[in-house]
Amino acid sequence: MVTDTKAEKRVPKETVKEAILNRRMLICLFTGFTSGLPLYVLIQLVPAWLRVEGVGLAEIGFFALVGFPYTWKFLWSPVMDRYTLPFLGRRRGWMFITQLALLVSIGAMGFIKPDLSIWTVAYLAAAVAFFSASQDIVLDAYRRELLPDLELGLGNAIHVQTYRLAGLVPGSLALILADFLPWHIVFVVVAAFMGIGLILTLLIQEAIAEPSPPKTLREAIVEPFREFLQRKGVGSAALILAFLFFYKLGDNMATALSTPFYVDVGFTLTQIGSIAKFASLVAVIIGGLVGGVMMIKLGINRSLWLFGVVQVVSILGFAVLAEVGANPWVLGTVVALEYLGVGLGTAAFTAFIARTTNPVFAATQFALFTALTAVPRTLANAVTGVIVEQVGWTSFFVLCTVLAVPGMLLLFKIAPWGATGDE
Repeated sequence: MVTDTKAEKRVPKETVKEAILNRRMLICLFTGFTSGLPLYVLIQLVPAWLRVEGVGLAEIGFFALVGFPYTWKFLWSPVMDRYTLPFLGRRRGWMFITQLALLVSIGAMGFIKPDLSIWTVAYLAAAVAFFSASQDIVLDAYRRELLPDLELGLGNAIHVQTYRLAGLVPGSLALILADFLPWHIVFVVVAAFMGIGLILTLLIQEAIAEPSPPKTLREAIVEPFREFLQRKGVGSAALILAFLFFYKLGDNMATALSTPFYVDVGFTLTQIGSIAKFASLVAVIIGGLVGGVMMIKLGINRSLWLFGVVQVVSILGFAVLAEVGANPWVLGTVVALEYLGVGLGTAAFTAFIARTTNPVFAATQFALFTALTAVPRTLANAVTGVIVEQVGWTSFFVLCTVLAVPGMLLLFKIAPWGATGDE
């Protein structure tokens, strides 16, 4: 068994209040937004743009391969752990550089014509993915250094909910604007929202006043992996890695082509941008507030179970929508359930990842674990378009539900209901 058998402890009311009302939670709010924006540009705005411009579903599905930097980011995370840029500090310097690069690359994308230069679009999308993955490395490390263990659940819940809330910009605002403005203006508007991250970086302080980075690049590469294996043991480490791969597999596949799915069902871009995204906004606020507090009370293990069940059920909602057709009420209900259940599941999942890391090696270990979770999103999502064209939308979502089951079964070993985590 990976976790010990000590029962989850009750958290005093005054401790809960202190865990909610502090500056660290506000920082997590903004790190979530600036981290989520570029990913949703790639998985919501770009597919919708390509579909409207006449690109086929199979080609759009293969565009998921540009997300490989999210899978391989642990390869260069030791560099960001080892070296400090000559301005703003160990973490903030890297934050500023990656956020500035994202602002420029996202803004430039809209000036390309997909029907004339599809490969140029792919190259630029890959650049956005690289800068986004690099930003995630440093933001994840900063958040792990910032939050005490008691606040990992709520802090990561807030981060994840605002991460998903960021999808309203490329997935809602941008789609509504696209009905009235040229695409290059739309992309510039979306890119300007990265300015929020730049302002945050300039206003905050380093989480650790006197950091102790690895003395050599070799130490930055080797020690995080050695420490994880020694702390967990080979067998338990393998189970944890398998869990990281499977827990979000069905969810990631189900939402990979959500915007093209809405288009194929018969919704207009304005309906998608207003109804679907308004429903997600309500659900994400409720999920962030209720789920975060629940995680303080329940602990991470039980949250993984409860939120995981809702996550699996929410996938079936897409199958219902595929059968019902372009019904705005069903669309709003399905999207609200998806954002509530999947958002909560992701929050507990991210808190589990944070708990599994050693703060001393936060950047590289966090990058390794989150990179593994990106493997199914990148590889499986690349063939989702092909699967849909072969079996149809309804059967596809049923398949996604089945693929979500193995991750839930691994909870018996990884996070038993009555056990706590590493304390």
